[in-house]
Amino acid sequence: MADWRPEDPVFWRETGARTARRNLFFSVLSEHIGFSVWSLWSVLVLFLGPEYGIDPAGKFLLTALPAALGAVLRLPYTVAVATFGGRNWTVISALLLLVPTALAGAVLEPGVSYGTLLAVACVAGVGGGNFASSMANINAFYPQRLKGRALGVNAGGGNLGVPAVQLLGLLVLATAGSGHPRLLPLIYIPLIVLAALGAALRMDNLTALRKDKRALREICREPHTWVMSVLYIGTFGSFIGFGFAFGQVLQVQFHADFDTPVKAAGLTFLGPLLGSLVRPVGGMMADRWGGARVTLATYGAMAAGALTVLAASREGSLPLFVTGFVALFVFSGIGNGSTYKMIPAIFRARARTAVEAHGADPAEAERASRRRTAALIGVAGAVGAFGGVLVNLAFRQSFLGSHNGDAAYLAFLAAYVVCAALTWAVYLRPRPGRPAGV
Repeated sequence: MADWRPEDPVFWRETGARTARRNLFFSVLSEHIGFSVWSLWSVLVLFLGPEYGIDPAGKFLLTALPAALGAVLRLPYTVAVATFGGRNWTVISALLLLVPTALAGAVLEPGVSYGTLLAVACVAGVGGGNFASSMANINAFYPQRLKGRALGVNAGGGNLGVPAVQLLGLLVLATAGSGHPRLLPLIYIPLIVLAALGAALRMDNLTALRKDKRALREICREPHTWVMSVLYIGTFGSFIGFGFAFGQVLQVQFHADFDTPVKAAGLTFLGPLLGSLVRPVGGMMADRWGGARVTLATYGAMAAGALTVLAASREGSLPLFVTGFVALFVFSGIGNGSTYKMIPAIFRARARTAVEAHGADPAEAERASRRRTAALIGVAGAVGAFGGVLVNLAFRQSFLGSHNGDAAYLAFLAAYVVCAALTWAVYLRPRPGRPAGV
């Protein structure tokens, strides 16, 4: 599609809005399944009973590896949209999800080696790459005034893949039992095929995105890239890391209350579900009050949530523990939406300055803004996803050292305080050169 002018009100009303919504729907569908496959092992580890011979530290490593590969793949997936086109890459990336699901369905049985499980779990990281390509693609379809909402819906719908696979895992555990883990990945194979077919038939390639291949190199020299990446570690890294680890944390720290996988799975999905549902709310709040203000408030609330979890852990209070963790999921979801709203606002402000102060061509300034926004979304998404790795490694080391998660909760608290200070210092503190309207 060569003619795409979302900032033109007439074009948007007559053609653009309908086309953008159609692409958004199928983008969300594919990304949703990608997130489910990416977080598949957060559920499968609950099936791995004593007959598999894996201790809690080994299970945390099984959930850390998909997070790591998913983070690494987000950079090439972002570039892939410009190389292959948004529709084409959505089809390819969806079909790639068949590899980890088929492998998991083939190897999951007692007697399989731990090394094999590590390799198969790592391959599930391909599901994590879908987010970056999907966000970069959808960003190009929407006008600036609707980006917060559109990106929030796209990301929130994708994030719902985490609680969806956990609910399906609960269903398998409750009906077939813990002795049939391979049923869960096999359920996704026909869904993956349907998502790929829908993308092939109903999505569009934007010609303008084909010109964005150099944007990734440009953006790596941009200081805001690394600031926003750190902020996204705090929000999305928390969400995906907690989503992968929460079920295991409940089983290890409150074993008497969660002595069967079904009991743990019955609570595991709650936090990711709420965190996913509020992500579009974070985008809409940012549209109204500004992404930086919402992000700062979010980090304050997340710090309070980490303190609550720490106090509950020390007191052995399960209700307070679950309340604190759910709060962390909810506010990380809001922060996911608000931080992603900040990214296009940064470059929109720069484009406005280039036009007003330096006489730049408005159309060229707008194209540069879109190109850099898409690239920064990919980089921030990749770096932020490493937060999920850090969360699982923090839990692993904390439980290895002291048999509880207190050291990890203190680390999370410190990280949120640092992120709040960084948000204020760069985007809210009055100073010359501060990006306006972020």
